[in-house]
Amino acid sequence: MKPSPKLQTGLDEETYVIAASSDFLIGGVWGTRRMRRKDKEITDLGEMKENLTTTKFVTIAMCSNGEPYLVTLSHGYDEDRNCIYFHCAREGKKIDILRANNLVWGQALVDRGYVQGACDHMYSTTQFRGRVTFVEDMKEKEHALRVMIESLDDNPRQILKSQLTPESMQRVMIGRIDIDYMSGKKADRVIISQRKA
Repeated sequence: MKPSPKLQTGLDEETYVIAASSDFLIGGVWGTRRMRRKDKEITDLGEMKENLTTTKFVTIAMCSNGEPYLVTLSHGYDEDRNCIYFHCAREGKKIDILRANNLVWGQALVDRGYVQGACDHMYSTTQFRGRVTFVEDMKEKEHALRVMIESLDDNPRQILKSQLTPESMQRVMIGRIDIDYMSGKKADRVIISQRKA
């Protein structure tokens, strides 16, 4: 398995790159505009990763012949490898699209709730781009399932003991999204906008 790109930090205002290497970019995509609402932009890599770690699902968008397709997946985020693992059926529309075009965009959303009487909603999101690979190596499959179970289940030891068997690992299809871009946005306080009369 090829290791995922390592992340770097540092701000370069000229090219709007918060963290970049030849394989990884955080905060802006070359050739795109910067976030308009700077007060809502997440620039801290740790905060972006925390969203991926704490959410129970992510939504990913893919494309086939110019037509978008969207799915929501339960997942596990592996911070060391900077990848997202998910499990799925071996056949279906999602698999067909990903085999033809493995580039995906996704979002992890932490919903902090609507603020009654303020007409505002608190949230934190991480947007990401990456490529999907389907995992065949049994050791990585086991690792992926451990990452997912430990992030999703309240009692992972019991599940790992009873359900993580060679037979179950052979049957399950595991996808890995190797992330090469991240950005983040949040609303963590009520902002009342008033128009001038």
